[in-house]
Formats: sequence, C-alpha cells, structure tokens
Amino acid sequence: MSEARLVEGKATPRGRFPHVKVVGDWVFVSGTSSRRPDNSFVGVEVDELGTTNLDIRAQTAAVIENIRDILESVGCSLSDLTQVTSYLVNMNDFGGYNETYARYFDESGPTRTTVAVHQLPHPHLLIEISGIAHRPRS
Repeated sequence: MSEARLVEGKATPRGRFPHVKVVGDWVFVSGTSSRRPDNSFVGVEVDELGTTNLDIRAQTAAVIENIRDILESVGCSLSDLTQVTSYLVNMNDFGGYNETYARYFDESGPTRTTVAVHQLPHPHLLIEISGIAHRPRS
C-alpha cells in the first residue's frame, strides 16, 4: 500500500510530484528547498539596487524545518530519517551548511550524501535536500 500527498501550508511543487510518499514502512520526501508558499525564499535578501545576498545557513535551516513539517504530516519526525541527500550549488557553502545541519543532527542521525550541482530550479536556491525515513506500521 502506498500514499502520496501534498502538504498543506507548504510551497506547491514546481512539477507533478508529491511532497511525500509513504510505501509500507518507508517515507520518501521529495527534494525540498527554502521556498515558502508565496514563492519567496528564506535566506534571500535583495536590496533596492537589486543586489542579492543569499544565506546558506538560513536556507539550510529552512529546508530542514520544511522536511520536519512534511514528515510530521505523515506521523514522523526528523529522528525517523534514515538517509538524506543534499544538493549544493556551490561547495564553498559546505561549511555554513554543515554547521547548520549539525544543529539538527549528529552522528546518530541519518546517513548523508552531499553533492554539488550546476544549478537548482531557481537562481536564489543554494540548497535542496531529499530524504528517506522509516516509520514502522503499528
């Protein structure tokens, strides 16, 4: 048995896929960013001249908190994550990302892979994370 869903209060996916899919005991979270429901982004400041400042720490925290909310919608928590894959546009952001990630997880947390990608679906995005969680059926 499987269940796919969009989560109320989260940004609508930019394609035809769910935020989360549950298959048996496994929960799969689609790639998640810092995008808000109004299509603005956490960790982005643009001044009156159009100069853009992107903050990897703020974006990383927002992504993890979005994943937390998505997991909670199916009765899970961040502690149920077993594996995450993180996509960074620039590996120069690895330090700030890693520092923020460590506020949520330690060595007992999910396994992790971090890769650099050429770009993400919006130029203001520095990071996207997908995850797999385990939720034993009662």
